[in-house]
Amino acid sequence: MSDHINELYDKNGNLIGALLTAEAWAHVREDVLKALGLAEKPEPEPMAEPISDWQTLQEYWDFDYPVDKDVACEHCGNATEDWEADNPRRFFLTSANLAGLVAFKCVKCQSRIIKRHFKDEILTECSPYQDEKDDTKEARY
Repeated sequence: MSDHINELYDKNGNLIGALLTAEAWAHVREDVLKALGLAEKPEPEPMAEPISDWQTLQEYWDFDYPVDKDVACEHCGNATEDWEADNPRRFFLTSANLAGLVAFKCVKCQSRIIKRHFKDEILTECSPYQDEKDDTKEARY
């Protein structure tokens, strides 16, 4: 057919595929991936940190202990004494609310760190990053 395309047939003469040279593949790659629905999806824009929620929590802080800014990841060992002062950031604030729940994402390994602030203690939970959802934990209504 061409120096760039070699069609492949089975023993009965049925077309089963084609081999392309690197040059031909470079020209048609995007079109083929798009036609097959395999086009690369652009990385989603990272959400802005909810700093205003964090500031509101600090403003109404009524716990018996001072505001804690230390964060540590149990999975990769990443840690900081003051996540706000880090440049570049080691942890990204993902949520904060008046109830005392504060969540972070570890920049190094993408783990989720949740700090639950109670009147007399802080409970910290570290969950490893999961690329895909677990279907058994999906809510169904």
